[in-house]
Amino acid sequence: MARGEQLGRQWKIIQSLITSRQGRSAADLASELECHPRTVYRDLEALQIAGFPIYTERVDGKNLWSVLDTVKHQIPVPFTLTELMALYFSTDMLKVFRETAFYDSLESLSQKIKTTLPPDSLRYVKGLEKTIEVGIKPYCEYSRFREILNRVHDAALRRKSIEMVYFTMSRRKESRRKVDPYRIWFFNGTFYLIAYCHTRCAVRIFAVNRIKMLHLTNEPFAVQEGFRFDAFTQSSFGVFQGEMVRIKVWFSREVGGYIREKIWHPSQSILLQRDGSVLFEAEVPWSVEIRAWIMGWGADALVLEPQSVREEIQAEARLIAERYDGSAQAPPHVEPEQESRS
Repeated sequence: MARGEQLGRQWKIIQSLITSRQGRSAADLASELECHPRTVYRDLEALQIAGFPIYTERVDGKNLWSVLDTVKHQIPVPFTLTELMALYFSTDMLKVFRETAFYDSLESLSQKIKTTLPPDSLRYVKGLEKTIEVGIKPYCEYSRFREILNRVHDAALRRKSIEMVYFTMSRRKESRRKVDPYRIWFFNGTFYLIAYCHTRCAVRIFAVNRIKMLHLTNEPFAVQEGFRFDAFTQSSFGVFQGEMVRIKVWFSREVGGYIREKIWHPSQSILLQRDGSVLFEAEVPWSVEIRAWIMGWGADALVLEPQSVREEIQAEARLIAERYDGSAQAPPHVEPEQESRS
């Protein structure tokens, strides 16, 4: 039996006992958890050994399990014990925000929860920390952009326009922009600013780590009528916007299972073939992200439609082959400006 499965079941038992007014029998818990009563008895015994204040008493000919009322009453409204335990556990899952004001607040919240949780509950949560780990890679190191991130957040809260110097990666040049910050968006390990750009006269997405200078103005702004964050980001495959295309991609049986087990895009449809391969279709904005995603599957992916996308990836594949066989001009050898930190 997986340790994570056991801990998850024990968590549900604690939650069920805390929310129950009169207690629960082992048979009731087993039915709720869809397991054998012997498994429930083992879990109850393990929780008692761990120090949880659970006990059993005979009521109307049935043995009912409960949590001591003194523990239930220790939790301040509006949080329950399990809600606080979940909140405390989630703070450790967000290490990617380290060195930002967001993480500082999470750390402060975590410390406050520690003083609120009963000792046995805290010990149990720490046990969970040793068995479950959440990783987000790659991600930017935001300690260098802490001040800019804080000021962008402040401008968004106060609904004040900002002036900034922004480095555009595709053109590899800096430009001065005046923008109205609508929303900070954390996606795939990176903070993005969704803002109305006065230069482009449209809502654009900016990577916070590429903001070189920033000035908070006193000019108030109002979010454009009809703007909705969900609608703005729903069509994109990732962050980048582009011309909408209907793509149809064949994936081999070797990777078909990986394609089928995830939702890559809200518009997707996946059709399983008799040989185990799959046909993937979606309406997406064509961008470097979707191209990189398709090519990342190597020879196990083949674009069928549209022809323009098929030709673009063919050209990219030829260039890759030429680079590796030496027929294309090799990239020049240059000394790095600064070694990357491990």
